[in-house]
Amino acid sequence: MSETAPAPKPATPFEWVGGEGVVRALVDRFYDLMDLEPGYAALRAAHGASLESARDKLFWFLCGWLGGPQHYTERFGHPMLRARHLPFSIGILERDQWLACMHQAMQETELDPALITRLRESFFQTADWMRNKGV
Repeated sequence: MSETAPAPKPATPFEWVGGEGVVRALVDRFYDLMDLEPGYAALRAAHGASLESARDKLFWFLCGWLGGPQHYTERFGHPMLRARHLPFSIGILERDQWLACMHQAMQETELDPALITRLRESFFQTADWMRNKGV
């Protein structure tokens, strides 16, 4: 009786996600939900009329942040997330709506539940650090 070796774990979250196609699907679902779900209204209001630029920038950023191609850095340099988000009022409500929207998008994109747990923790730390108002 021969045992099969377990599949090796992906080297990066980018590989675990499934690459650029899945990152794009995740980002598209995130922004579609933001447009569709009333529970994300405050988050949507912060983005202006069109989401096209935001979709591309989040896709480029997440590819690199997850350990894949550095599309964002190649175009814009270091992300400087907090500095780039200072013009926007980000409090607990906006943070929580962003996190809930991303969690829903990750579930609907059918990411591995273990990866969702890992990413939720990282997203929370980043989103909480981005807050620039008390509530």
